[in-house]
Amino acid sequence: MVLTGVRFRSSVKVYFFDPGDIENLVVGTKIVAETERGITIGKIVIPPREMEPPSTEVKKIIRIANEEDLMQYKKNEEDEKSAFKICLEFIEKHNLPMKLISTEYTLDRSKLVFYFTADGRIDFRELVKDLARTFKTRIEMRQIGVRDAAKQCSGVAVCGRELCCSSFLSGFNPISIKMIRVQGLPLNPSKLSGMCGRLLCCLAYEIKNYLEGGDLQPTAIEYLSSLDEAVDAETLSKLDEKENEK
Repeated sequence: MVLTGVRFRSSVKVYFFDPGDIENLVVGTKIVAETERGITIGKIVIPPREMEPPSTEVKKIIRIANEEDLMQYKKNEEDEKSAFKICLEFIEKHNLPMKLISTEYTLDRSKLVFYFTADGRIDFRELVKDLARTFKTRIEMRQIGVRDAAKQCSGVAVCGRELCCSSFLSGFNPISIKMIRVQGLPLNPSKLSGMCGRLLCCLAYEIKNYLEGGDLQPTAIEYLSSLDEAVDAETLSKLDEKENEK
């Protein structure tokens, strides 16, 4: 089956669509497609090619985005900023224990989605009434987790690079305290937590090497002109202790 990969907004996840009879779909082409959130604009990141069909339903790309689509998309982005501020005022008015993260219009403005985080369930019925009365469109309140919130907001991690979740990770893997112990890191969750308050996703990047790399440790190391013998090795967690043979 011929499929093409599309990314939407700042998301790093790639969604696959049927290009149908649409031609000239190259990387960077902006298209209009229907997603679970509604009709929106995305960007081609994988050109059409033969692929194994996914287990889920594959939708067709509606069209290549035209000038009118792009102008509407830009206007929506500007209006989303004001919608965000207005929603904050309503949240304060109703004294709701929730944190607003972002807003998103569908391309045809048939729906306005508000993303938020909260510790539990929120009764936002009165809030939705105020928002619907103000924006005269369908309102959707979508509660997301703290990791998804960090992904949407982005930022710079302690390593000095952009957050992994907002730059290249397409999903989240479970991170455990055991991973810290196996890698011989100080058991200090506060220093090993990301902007989301959860353990750093990068703790999982090398865990497989730590779990499987014990047999790869050297028994002898060639160092300059002499031969050093490794007398003690702890997999990747400390420097080999060596005795020089002279």
